[in-house]
Amino acid sequence: MKFGVVVFPGSNCDHDAFYAIGNVLQKPVEFIWHQSENLANCDAVILPGGFAFGDYLRTGAIARFSPVMKSVEKFAKGGGVVLGICNGFQILCEAGLLPGAMMRNSGLRYICRHVNIRIEQTNTPFTSAAQKGQVLKMPIAHNDGNYTCDDATLAELEKNRQVIFRYTTPDGSDDNAGNPNGSMANIAGVCNRERNVAGLMPHPERAVESVLGSADGLVIFRSMAEALIGAAKATA
Repeated sequence: MKFGVVVFPGSNCDHDAFYAIGNVLQKPVEFIWHQSENLANCDAVILPGGFAFGDYLRTGAIARFSPVMKSVEKFAKGGGVVLGICNGFQILCEAGLLPGAMMRNSGLRYICRHVNIRIEQTNTPFTSAAQKGQVLKMPIAHNDGNYTCDDATLAELEKNRQVIFRYTTPDGSDDNAGNPNGSMANIAGVCNRERNVAGLMPHPERAVESVLGSADGLVIFRSMAEALIGAAKATA
């Protein structure tokens, strides 16, 4: 298997994601420049966090038009595994690969701290190595992480079990005290209906070693690796 990490001008978590996959998970990984339309035969693609194109318009709105996104969209529609982290989540929403939109944090301030998120579903390539209800600790670092959508979209998300991560208190309780940015229904991450594309605002790549304060982010990357192995065995 091989992972690809897309690099946009302004990305600042691309090397963190590369390190998490290559050095900690010890799986092959390659950088993919945003102007390339070649995904280098990668089996999974990560859109990392950062400030793509300076976020001078809406976050992710310019990056959505980078040449690489045509290939990412085609890859995703063909069943390829795509994960967007923070700015990458915003890009996926702007590209229409995930429902909803990102607004300014409810307090209108940049937030950088550890939060807790609960695994809501385990039948995705991003959560299959986790337990339903498991609480993960990982950092956030964003100004525009307030997930929003209309009521009809929220109803569809809940009906189709597309909300896969929710902000909670450390004990896993649904409490607004655990929601750092005002996200609707405490949503921290969602997937598409086909379940092969997902995005989340917290940074799993910054939580892969205990020295960083948490290694809980590895659950997500291990899930992806195990899902790719399972898919390869199924087609062998």
